[in-house]
Amino acid sequence: MSRFWTDKIASLDPYVPGEQPQDKKYIKLNTNESPYAPSSKALAAMAAEVSERLRLYPDPNGSALKNALAKSYQLEANQVFIGNGSDEVLALAFMGYFAGGKPLAFADVTYSFYKVYAGLYGIEPKLISLNDNFDIVPADYQNLDVSGVVVTNPNAPTGKALSLADIEFILKANSDVVVLVDEAYVDFGAQSASTLINQYPNLLVVQTLSKSRALAGIRVGYALGHPELIEGLERLKNSFNSYPVDRIALAGATAAVEDEAYLKEICDKTIATREQSVKDLEALGFNVLPSATNFVFVTHPEKDAEKIYLALKDQGILVRYFGNKPRIGNYLRITIGTNEEMAALTAALKTL
Repeated sequence: MSRFWTDKIASLDPYVPGEQPQDKKYIKLNTNESPYAPSSKALAAMAAEVSERLRLYPDPNGSALKNALAKSYQLEANQVFIGNGSDEVLALAFMGYFAGGKPLAFADVTYSFYKVYAGLYGIEPKLISLNDNFDIVPADYQNLDVSGVVVTNPNAPTGKALSLADIEFILKANSDVVVLVDEAYVDFGAQSASTLINQYPNLLVVQTLSKSRALAGIRVGYALGHPELIEGLERLKNSFNSYPVDRIALAGATAAVEDEAYLKEICDKTIATREQSVKDLEALGFNVLPSATNFVFVTHPEKDAEKIYLALKDQGILVRYFGNKPRIGNYLRITIGTNEEMAALTAALKTL
């Protein structure tokens, strides 16, 4: 520990991303990246932006991207906020809406960055347990004396999704605080709560271009919500970093959002491969949770998850192992790759 660190730095327990080893070429099924290339229109738009114009700052408002997103979701541009990946959007939302003294409610098994943000901003987590089937139970989100509620839908790392009726129940039960619905994986089989935004002023929907639009490398995320919620995020952004998204990323993201046909194409391919992979894994004895995402969450009743993870890594295949975390220590999260990559996974597992 550095003697120059503040007590705040020393107290943090940072998020640990999926490993990115460089020692050899791996089949990467551990970080939920898309196995497919981004939209060709997005690539062309980014290439066109690599010019002398890079000497100029990007549009601080990201107006073209906001307009494209607003059109896609049938909203107004003032109902859209963009940031440097959904992680930055989440961080600003935690700072702006949940750091008010009361605890923040979210599931005990969910995106582990939430606890990191809570620690950073001095927010006490109020963990709501998933049931024995790893479901979020909407009834458990009633009568909470909290600063807000965060729901990941579909949830990660479980992959299970709530219905819009479930989301509405949580919204109505917490009408006096912001309910943030993190929809990083929604395009792979769940319903987006964005259709509820004009009915519920306390709803903030957060999405990313990293998964279904295959643009993890340019770090663009966004929030959708009531204009007052969005204005709050803009005030925070402009007090911290007025230019969070660069010119190249803005161009690529805008073109990707407009290319809805390609979005559907790669989502359909991923879903089809996921369904076949579930059958293959179940045939090998794995218990596979129902998934509405681009990954599956699995455990084997007779095999140790860490041993499977290490053996696959030795064969050049990376999956996500969560160590000895409560409730999920013997589970693996497996990103859905191409048909060929998933066949290689199945073949490797058969040798074990």
